[in-house]
Amino acid sequence: MVGADAAFVVQGKDVETAPEDLAVAGGQHRPAEGDHVGLEDGRFAVRLEDVLAGGYAPVYTETSLDAPELGPVREALDRILDGHLPYPAVVVRPYGELVAANAAFGVLTEGAAPELLEPPVNVLRLALHPDGMARRVVNLPEWGRHITGSLRDRARRSPDPALDEFIAELDGYVPDMEPSADHLGFAVPLRLRAGADGPASSELRLITTLTSFATAVDVTLSELRLEAFLPADEETAMILARRN
Repeated sequence: MVGADAAFVVQGKDVETAPEDLAVAGGQHRPAEGDHVGLEDGRFAVRLEDVLAGGYAPVYTETSLDAPELGPVREALDRILDGHLPYPAVVVRPYGELVAANAAFGVLTEGAAPELLEPPVNVLRLALHPDGMARRVVNLPEWGRHITGSLRDRARRSPDPALDEFIAELDGYVPDMEPSADHLGFAVPLRLRAGADGPASSELRLITTLTSFATAVDVTLSELRLEAFLPADEETAMILARRN
């Protein structure tokens, strides 16, 4: 996500480390140098607990994002978020917990209930909750299933009861879907009615991109995702440019 290390994550691949692949060092077991433990798909935090419980020494650290040593990372994230203006962009942890957002984030949150905007904000709940963005999302059934489908893929790769419960909650917010061709040929757009500051008839059409740290060796960084909401047409680009 930062400089030359920024990379778009298309699909994480899970490679299990068998007990015979573990080396012994300093009286503690640890994965042998070069072993791949799946940091790129944001699931290492769960594995870290298993490693520690099994008496193995972790190869990667888990540093609080507020820690002084991650100061340069926070500054870089702020620059990247600001660089996406006038388009909304957010940094989230797994399952949608908001870490940071740029000034254009307000385009998405207009009209949302205040309790959904109280920290810790969950952007996925905010997106699909009836008192959040959902009331303004024109194609909620299709776009909502795009979100829950991605979460289900993650749940299949890395089972987690908390994630299953969260998916069930979000499913309850998504209406039944009727057959539709509402896509761009390569992505499902977010069709969002303009808020109070825009013309009543205007509609934003946005596509999203996900970016992550490509070479993270810290659990906290490996879990962060930057999601940008980019205009899918010229009219949307013009509306966002005027607003921000």
